[in-house]
Amino acid sequence: MKKFLSLFLAIERDLIVGGQAVIEGVMMRTPSAYAIACRKADGSIVHTAERLPKWSDQYKALNWPVIRGGATLIQSMALGIKALNFSANVFEEDAEAQKEKVKAVEPVTEKVLAEGTTDENFLKAPTKVQMPAKSKAKPKQAAGAAGSIIFALLFNILLFIVAPLVLTNVLFIWLGWADAPAIAADGGWLEFVKAYVWKIRLDSFGAWVGFNLIDGLIRMAFFVLMIFSMSFLKDIHRVFQYHGAEHKTVFTWEKGLDLSVEHAKTQKRQHPRCGTSFLMVVMLVAIVLFSVINFEAMWLNLLVRILLMPLVAGLSYEVIRYAAKKESGAIFKFMTLPGLWLQNITTQEPDEDQLEVAIVSLKESLKFEPLDAEAVLPASNRELEVVV
Repeated sequence: MKKFLSLFLAIERDLIVGGQAVIEGVMMRTPSAYAIACRKADGSIVHTAERLPKWSDQYKALNWPVIRGGATLIQSMALGIKALNFSANVFEEDAEAQKEKVKAVEPVTEKVLAEGTTDENFLKAPTKVQMPAKSKAKPKQAAGAAGSIIFALLFNILLFIVAPLVLTNVLFIWLGWADAPAIAADGGWLEFVKAYVWKIRLDSFGAWVGFNLIDGLIRMAFFVLMIFSMSFLKDIHRVFQYHGAEHKTVFTWEKGLDLSVEHAKTQKRQHPRCGTSFLMVVMLVAIVLFSVINFEAMWLNLLVRILLMPLVAGLSYEVIRYAAKKESGAIFKFMTLPGLWLQNITTQEPDEDQLEVAIVSLKESLKFEPLDAEAVLPASNRELEVVV
């Protein structure tokens, strides 16, 4: 009876499965833990796993709608940086090991070339190189992780809040949709910049709605252009392949199939709860919410926009969460479509080796669940909340 009750409780709880692509690997997270798996240069897979703190159990308010979105986003950012640091350490140690191997071979090569050899295979590359055993990845200091988060926040504020708002104001003045500022004939460049940037001169609510719509479209254009430009980089293309492997693995789990490469290969790359979809929904929600902001002073508009971002993120999280449910309406489904389209860029078709890495990562994280969730939970009770 106790075993049945434990099984029932496990089935009833929401099993959150999310993840993130990293350098030559994938991080997966479940309600109780996370795991990171990376492919080394010698073909082996190195992984690590750890339990996650139960903030929502300690602070019940973090389970409330909207608030839970902000809490999840903060934890995901911190965990994502930790995963990237782990994969970077694996990559760097692999590179150092390769350099050491080359240094060890060079003196022998020079001697043989000088004295001569009858071995025809001497200069041929080996078919398989066994790399030295990897030492444990150095843990990232908390100050470094905090600095990375702060830098990321400042960069995103400048690119996606400050720049679109300033450009929209200049555009409205140039097109005559906003009152042109008065500039003295002998005014310098600083006065000119302040006149066009320091104040937003709109005379009606309708004008403000249009202003915020253009502001939001510019913000989306920046985001799409940044993603599209990054996709041409070889290393980023590899990360996008691992992103696709992660989504395919999550879909395999969601459908209740065995976590195998053969099952994962047949799944889609585009997932409605992807971080790409989340960011696109954030921008749509921001257009609506920012429309009620109509301060003349530019700095007040910027300040309120920044202060409202946790609310925007929380509301966007609820939209993403509800849109993935079968009973969600057409409006919610429509709001996630831009993100799904954009995933044609941010996810690329993975090979079997990359799928294997993603599967290892998910299996390692599932080991920390109370029961063997992979074998027990039916697909209908696996509610996924993927923010990747």
